[in-house]
Amino acid sequence: MKKLFTTLSNIWKIQELKERILFTLLILLVYRFVSHVVLPGVDATALGNNEKSGLLGLLDMFAGGSFSRVSILALGVMPYISASIVVQLLGIAVPSFQKMQKEGESGRKKMNQITRYLTVAITIVQSVGYVKTQVPAEAILLPNTLFLVLSTFVLTAGTLFVMWLGEKITDKGIGNGTSLIIMVGIIARLPVAISQEFSARVGSSSEGGGPVALVLEIVALFAVVMFTILIVQGVRKVPVQYAKKIVGNRQFGGVRQYIPLKVNAAGVMPIIFAQALMFIPGAIMQFVPSLQGSWLIQFSNTTSLAYSLTFAFLIIAFTFFYTAITVNPTQMSDDMKKNGGFIPGIKPGLATSTFIDDVISKITFPGAVFLAIIAILPSIAVKFGIKQEFAHFFGGTSLLILVGVVLDTLQQIESYLLMRHYDGLMKTGRVTGRTGVPAASSNAAL
Repeated sequence: MKKLFTTLSNIWKIQELKERILFTLLILLVYRFVSHVVLPGVDATALGNNEKSGLLGLLDMFAGGSFSRVSILALGVMPYISASIVVQLLGIAVPSFQKMQKEGESGRKKMNQITRYLTVAITIVQSVGYVKTQVPAEAILLPNTLFLVLSTFVLTAGTLFVMWLGEKITDKGIGNGTSLIIMVGIIARLPVAISQEFSARVGSSSEGGGPVALVLEIVALFAVVMFTILIVQGVRKVPVQYAKKIVGNRQFGGVRQYIPLKVNAAGVMPIIFAQALMFIPGAIMQFVPSLQGSWLIQFSNTTSLAYSLTFAFLIIAFTFFYTAITVNPTQMSDDMKKNGGFIPGIKPGLATSTFIDDVISKITFPGAVFLAIIAILPSIAVKFGIKQEFAHFFGGTSLLILVGVVLDTLQQIESYLLMRHYDGLMKTGRVTGRTGVPAASSNAAL
């Protein structure tokens, strides 16, 4: 405990770090305040209980409840995330984008600009769909056409505003601006979830179990968080030896480093892709009412065995797919060869590429299985009588994002402490983010 207070005191002594933390907190406070502003032309009292479930519930969680409140920030940063994913995939498949990726800082600026333009286009399309499908007709106070045009402009401006806030946190705050905004939106739902679970166990509307059941749930949640940290942090270290060069009386190279291959290199993307596919049966039943009593109904119940098994299978498949398109063993082998590096016992070139690909294949399967287990844990928690709102924090996308962003933020703070010659946040070792590399050289992204 003494070391904790000493570390907090050291953080406050570093003027730049203190200013960055305060700036970040201020921006997040502004975001939470604006997220409660309702769209112009909407009667907030007529919204009633506008809670969302399924994929829309996931979007509402990422937006911190703005989606269900019909806020001017209802779409949040999700259009920006979607645009970033599209640009990332284009960088893998399209030669012109691959060329921009290799141009360094200038190429990065071009891709960022393309991402912003694509964000505007995606936001406009999503804004029209949101207004037409998610805003109750009885809550609209303006003529439909006027309200649609006005809301499209406001929602697009709201998304761009959130994107700007995220960039400000990245530039002048403690980094990972977009990730922090999503994390704050998720955490904003936690007090309500805990309150509902407390009332269900020991409150006036108790459904049984008592304090013992509540304590067991908290212990189980702690164990799940620890398990998730292990998956996020897990790496397979492949040693790399660099050749020695003697120039005059000085020696260059000859050092031994390692390539940290992630057990879960795909992050949360397989869960997001799989979740999107799992809502197809429900959409089919809405368009074809005659199928509502068929076997498809099993895939609309998130707690059913068929849903969980199918969901887990899709996550495993998407984990292999996303890892295959984002991790390039051939490029890694070429980069090592150019820099005079080699894996001990493995010939440079094709043999190195084959070896890395084999290692990735071996560690991806257990990582995919563990990721699938984390994804279906909320459904298992509901089966044990835990409220749906609180069960969301037992796994899935929300827990992975929370753990990843917290690790990245601690990593940023520790890098400032170590640069000022203070002790880090841990007694032994150093905090590593989702990239699995030392804090001072990591630049993790969502």
